Amino acid sequence: MVKEASVPLTGQASSTKETQPALPAIGNVAEKCPKCKEILYRRDLEKNLKVCSRCNYHFKLTAHERIALLVDQGSFSEQDADIISVDPLQFRVQPPSHPDQRTYAEKLQAERQKAGLNEGVVIGHATIETHPLALAVMDFHFMGGSMGSGVGEKITRAIEIGIERKIPVLIASTSGGARMQEGLYSLMQMAKTSAALAKLGEAGLPYFSLLTDPTTGGVSASFAMLGDVILAEPGALICFTGPRVIEQFMHIKLPEGTVNSEFALQHGMIDAVVHRRDLRQTLAQLLHLYSK
Repeated sequence: MVKEASVPLTGQASSTKETQPALPAIGNVAEKCPKCKEILYRRDLEKNLKVCSRCNYHFKLTAHERIALLVDQGSFSEQDADIISVDPLQFRVQPPSHPDQRTYAEKLQAERQKAGLNEGVVIGHATIETHPLALAVMDFHFMGGSMGSGVGEKITRAIEIGIERKIPVLIASTSGGARMQEGLYSLMQMAKTSAALAKLGEAGLPYFSLLTDPTTGGVSASFAMLGDVILAEPGALICFTGPRVIEQFMHIKLPEGTVNSEFALQHGMIDAVVHRRDLRQTLAQLLHLYSK
């Protein structure tokens, strides 16, 4: 249940009405770390790859920021940017008593304008230290990186790019899980992407999975955990059901540190926890080892 659309405009049309002159916008110059509450200058934070210099908290990156971090400059070629989800269930986001009565289609349109993306994942092919690969990078800023039919289709096409070009595949996951507004159609993407990865394995091509904060729900229950090598950023939330849902349903509080990347590594669910500054080098080494 996907269709094509034009790439969204990142800027907004200017109003024709005359307005009073305003002071020039200077933007946010500082940001508070969600973990240690340290006030960080945005310029210093960006120089440190959006990692807190005090507690090592890894801030969320947009899809294009992560692509720029990982691949060779100018090597990324985006594919299928015009694919979007449709509204097969005619879903209304909120119950009748809620003040926000936007439909799912209206919500999608608002998200496209806000995030500057058509969907919650960007796919294409690039190189890392001249080693070619196909990649799909999810973006949490688009509806929490939820996996709808559009996301599943694009990830499947990224895997097919790897098969067609006979190159490795990298998927960087960050998601709250399957997109509930599409019901069964979103759950079907778990099987769809997993089947595509099975074909990639039959072709003898490696698949690298990078888990970032957060990776939960149907994404963690499908392609995110099927990598030949699974890497994760430090402190990333990695689980099927989030701790808040468990607390609300079972009325128990999970011990601290039981649903993060370090816990997953300790229990053999992933292969390594890699700091953001070392991800590019680590992936380059893996591509060199797996290259024929």
